[in-house]
Amino acid sequence: MPNQETTKPRRVAILGATGSIGQSGLDVVASSCGRLVPVTLTAHSQTAKLAELARRFKPETIVVTDPQADRTPLAPLARSVRILYGPEGIDEAVSAPDVDIVLSAIVGGAGLRGTWRSLEAGKTVALANKESLVLAGPLLFDLARRTGGRILPVDSEHSAVWQAIASRAPALTPYGTAGGAGGKDQIRRLILTASGGPFRTKTLDELPRVTVADALAHPTWKMGKKITIDSATMMNKAFEIIEARWLFDLPPEKIGVVIHPQSVIHSMVEFIDGAVLAQLGTADMRLPIQLALSEMTRFPCPAPPLDWTKIQNLELIPPDEKRFAAIPLGRRVAREGGSSGAVVNAANEVAVAAFLAGKIPFHKIIEIVQAILDHHQFEKEPALERLFELDRQARRETQKWISD
Repeated sequence: MPNQETTKPRRVAILGATGSIGQSGLDVVASSCGRLVPVTLTAHSQTAKLAELARRFKPETIVVTDPQADRTPLAPLARSVRILYGPEGIDEAVSAPDVDIVLSAIVGGAGLRGTWRSLEAGKTVALANKESLVLAGPLLFDLARRTGGRILPVDSEHSAVWQAIASRAPALTPYGTAGGAGGKDQIRRLILTASGGPFRTKTLDELPRVTVADALAHPTWKMGKKITIDSATMMNKAFEIIEARWLFDLPPEKIGVVIHPQSVIHSMVEFIDGAVLAQLGTADMRLPIQLALSEMTRFPCPAPPLDWTKIQNLELIPPDEKRFAAIPLGRRVAREGGSSGAVVNAANEVAVAAFLAGKIPFHKIIEIVQAILDHHQFEKEPALERLFELDRQARRETQKWISD
C-alpha cells in the first residue's frame, strides 16, 4: 500500500459530489493536508451547489449529468474550470490520465455507469455505490481483472471487514484489491451489523401505519432519503449481503447479519480458528471514505473518535427475518446472481420513490420488490446492456404494479 507521507498526492474524482457521501469525501480531502487533491467533481442537477464546491476546491473539471440542468451558476467558472455535460462527461472525466482514484458516490443504479467507465479506464474505484455490485458484481470484477482496475469498499460494513481481514493477515485482502482473495478459506463467516433503523422494535402489525417522517428518522446515521428508507426496510442490508458476496468472493451462506442499535461495531469477521475481529468507530462515513481513498493509509481523520465514557452497552440481536424480509431476499439474490440484482434494485428504487410520494404504505415496499423478482424471467449471465434493459423493464413493471 502506498505511504502518503512519501508519495505524491492522490488525485481524486468524486462522482456525486453534492450528495451526502460526496460531501463527506470532500471533508476528508480538505483535512488530508494535501495527501488528497480533488481534480473532478460531478453533480446531476444541483449546479449552484456544484459551482460553490468548484470555487472552494478548485477542481480541474466539473461535470453536470442532467442535460436540462440550469447552467447559469456555472457561467462565471467557464474560464477557470473545464465544464462537461451529460453522462458522456463522466466517461471523459474518469478516463483522464491524471485521475488516480474515483469515489463512486452517485445514488442508485445510475451510479453503475461511472463505476464501469472508471474500471474500464483501469482506475481504482472507492465504491460507495453499492448498487453497482448489486446490478453487475461479476461483470465489474471481470472488467477490473482485464484492465487492472480495482474496487475498494466504502460502505462502513465492508470497510470494517476489510480492516479486520487486513489486521489478521495482510494477504487476505478484498476480492478485486491488490493481493486478490487468497486465503479466504481461513474465513468462517462475515457478520454484518445493522442498526435496525427506526422500526427495530416495531411489530409486523404496526408497520402499515408508519409515516414517511417516521421512516426518515434514523436513530444513528444521517443519510440521504433513499438510503434512509432502505435502512428502515433493511433493503440496504440485503444489498450489503450481495455486495459482500462479490467483494470478498464468499458464498451468501458465509455472510450473516446481526442487529446492533448502537452502530459502534461496524462489522466482524469470524475465522476458522474461532477468533472474531471487529472494527469499532463512530457512526460517521468519513473514516471508511478516507481509508478507501488512501488505500488504508492511517492519518488523522475529521470523523470524531469514540467517546468511551458514553458507551454503556453494545447489543447484538439476531434479526427477525419475517419482519425484515429484505434480509432473506438479499441472500437469495446473492445466491442466484444473474438478472436478479438488476430487477431487485430497479423495483426497490421505484417502490421507495412511491412510498416517499405517499402512493404506497411502507410495508408494501418489500412485498412489491419480492413480487417483481418472482415474476421476472431469470437470466443467468446477462451482458451489461441486457442488465440496463432488464432495469428498464423492472421499473415499468413496478410502476404498473403500483398503479394497479
